[in-house]
Amino acid sequence: MRIQPSRDDIIELTSGWTGDRFPDGRPQVPDAVLDLLREATTEQAWGVLLKHGYARQFAGSWRETHPGTVIVGRAVTSRFLPHRPDFDEAVVAAGARESHLEADRQNSWIISTLQPGDVMVTDIFGKVYEGTVVGDNLGTAVASRTGVGAVIDGGIRDYQGLMELEGGVNIFFRDVDPTPIRDVTLDGINVPIRIGPATVLPGDIVLGTPSGIIFIPPQLAQLVAETSADVRVRDIFGKQRLSEQRYTSADIDVPNWADHIEQDFQQWKENLAGER
Repeated sequence: MRIQPSRDDIIELTSGWTGDRFPDGRPQVPDAVLDLLREATTEQAWGVLLKHGYARQFAGSWRETHPGTVIVGRAVTSRFLPHRPDFDEAVVAAGARESHLEADRQNSWIISTLQPGDVMVTDIFGKVYEGTVVGDNLGTAVASRTGVGAVIDGGIRDYQGLMELEGGVNIFFRDVDPTPIRDVTLDGINVPIRIGPATVLPGDIVLGTPSGIIFIPPQLAQLVAETSADVRVRDIFGKQRLSEQRYTSADIDVPNWADHIEQDFQQWKENLAGER
């Protein structure tokens, strides 16, 4: 067995992505796209995903270490299962073959794989008591390695210390408990996982907002970014025309504008670009 799938396995798992990849096989959505997605809302992303058949990519009802801080990054997935002695022995042996030598610190195995722009996304089946994946020390390691943060479907500890992390990071989690992580076994890194109703694959783009977390398949990340930018520009145009009383709210607040309004918008956008 392996803790992390081979590069070929990850490529097959994420075959919808045809762009660049990291050495481990994860999709490498360009940084420029991630920058654009920081302006996107959950609802804008959700609308694009729903249109393309991805109806179950959102998970809500989170607590945050830095409420209101939006995070965008590439998912490094991981999954824990309830402890079972023979399975744990097999995992420890596999971990040693893959240079993970701290058998009793399997949560740190995940952190050692993180790099800038990643988001640690961990399924620990909602466990909070003795399900605290990070405290302030490991949380600091996540923050320093990724510059983004984490999504933990389970618990954290040392909440006050984690709140002091700086640099625009945020950790989404279910609840807090002072107990250390116990009686679980790491089932895999960069494997398919379940976060709430969402299935998450390695390399998915994590968009964390005050609304919750949406997991964007990498092949749709550019489209979400472009759609979000278009929506923001249309919103500016619509509000301007409403304030000028050139159109009514019934004209503007519809999915598709009438032809004359669309033509007006395109001309307005062209004039705006010419002024820059």
